[in-house]
Amino acid sequence: MSAETGLRVAAEPTLLSARRRARLTRGAAPYALLAPATIVVGAVLGYPLYLLVQLSFQKYGLPQLLTHHGEWTGLSNYTRILHDSQFWHVLLRTVTFTAANVSLTMLFGTLIALLLARLGSFMRLLLTTGLVLVWATPVVVSVNVWLWMVDYEFGVLNWTLTKLHAGNFVHHDWFANTLSGFGVITAVVVWGAIPFVAITLYAALSQVPEELHEAARIDGASFVQVFRFVTMPLLKPIFIILVSLSIIWDFQVFNQVWIMRDGRPTNDYYLMSIYSFVESFRVSEYGLGSAIALTMVLVMLVVSFFYVRQMVRAGEAE
Repeated sequence: MSAETGLRVAAEPTLLSARRRARLTRGAAPYALLAPATIVVGAVLGYPLYLLVQLSFQKYGLPQLLTHHGEWTGLSNYTRILHDSQFWHVLLRTVTFTAANVSLTMLFGTLIALLLARLGSFMRLLLTTGLVLVWATPVVVSVNVWLWMVDYEFGVLNWTLTKLHAGNFVHHDWFANTLSGFGVITAVVVWGAIPFVAITLYAALSQVPEELHEAARIDGASFVQVFRFVTMPLLKPIFIILVSLSIIWDFQVFNQVWIMRDGRPTNDYYLMSIYSFVESFRVSEYGLGSAIALTMVLVMLVVSFFYVRQMVRAGEAE
């Protein structure tokens, strides 16, 4: 065996180990980059979540608040809410409210994104600016603007509908009826959520090759067919992310309801977030409120996971 061959044979284990180390380094790099953020999030959220879980298994009212020592009751708080008919009514109302908000947000957000893709540069800039301003408006400010619009005495919406002969809306109270009241709240939530969805989808649409659209149109596909069979499959991952985020945000809506009902919502306007807050801070049942909050989180996770799994399966089937 020549000297050159011997050197090559001796160097092969070293090269293999170097390649293994390089692969391990490349594989560990993403986790190393995510580690600092994961540690910070775990430190900020982990301990409060631990305290919330611990509190949900205790009887913790005003006496326990003064002594800083709760009375361990096991699953009694969870048993109590699961046998409470109001809890199930509030849960059903919250799920329905979330489904309506997410559906409307995705519908109008998609339509506006498609409109942005077809507008000229100047009009696109104006519309995008308007969307960004809506997105940047604080929730408290936007809710108060909508409250002025639907005000019982001076509401511009009542005045406009009356002038348009849509009916007699003089001194019309939109919140006297729960359905119309939640309609107003839904309008506020959807109005504030549309900009994020529309701008995100427009950014995704701009990455779809125009050649695919042209080929489909040449084959005789209509605009709806092009969107359904060409654009939609390519944007499915974006839709999954947006729907998941919308479910998380809309399931825990609090400020819009609380401010619009002047901090005194009746039982008909209870959502899970309102229900948990009232039980915790008005009734001073902090353990029960913690159990409701954790139940809300679990339901939200189950709904989100089910939807994402169904969408992923549909994508794989195609």
